[in-house]
Amino acid sequence: MRRILPILLLVLVLSCKAKQKAIAPEAVTTTVSNETVSNIIKNHYALKRDFKTAYIKADVDYTDPKQSLGLSADIRIKKDEIILVSLKMLGITMAKAMITPTQVRYYEKMNGKFFEGDYKTLSNWLGTDLDFNKVQSMLVGQAMDDLSKGKYNVVTEEDAPKLEEVSTGNFTKAFVFDANSFSLKRQEIKQQSPERKLLANYSDYKYYSECVLPMQLIIFAIQNNETTSIAISYKNAAFNEELSFPYSVPSGYEQIIIN
Repeated sequence: MRRILPILLLVLVLSCKAKQKAIAPEAVTTTVSNETVSNIIKNHYALKRDFKTAYIKADVDYTDPKQSLGLSADIRIKKDEIILVSLKMLGITMAKAMITPTQVRYYEKMNGKFFEGDYKTLSNWLGTDLDFNKVQSMLVGQAMDDLSKGKYNVVTEEDAPKLEEVSTGNFTKAFVFDANSFSLKRQEIKQQSPERKLLANYSDYKYYSECVLPMQLIIFAIQNNETTSIAISYKNAAFNEELSFPYSVPSGYEQIIIN
């Protein structure tokens, strides 16, 4: 199993035969923008995400250099507390991930394995910081980082404001926003060593009374000149319903131990 970037937690454990290969988006030239950092951040966080629970049904297309498969997904969120993702094929649950602020648990049916651990263990294994808020923010179209705590330069990318993190570390991050609504169009993380990149593209925002939600999310993880992609299409979403979060590892599964 590869140590690819955090969002692949949703599909880390799937393996089926396939053929297709994904193509990542091309980078574009940027020019200096007159938009201010503080104004971009203020307007992005002004977008409504005032919900207690969310229940999202989605279609997921997963592609890496060796395989491609189509899945359905149920995503249940109790805001800031629990995320439960169930991945199904032909109505059969193939994998589940239960995520809380302190623990990550998942199991996958294909190889009969499961994982239970904290974020420190998983982050060390993946090679980059992972926490509950990053996963939750990515799923609802919000910047993964708390933008108010970072330092950024502002540029324009195809007439859209872009925040580029000022960093001398191993990671650099950038966030591209819609020029009118300040909804997130793309967020990206680049790691210098080992060289790898994560891109998350958002589109087709729908304005629910409780939340502004992107209905299309495409994630590209690029490492060793190979690309893995996950295209997530939200079919419908319901908010503030009473939700259950059923999770139990089937008997006979082997635990994944990360040293």
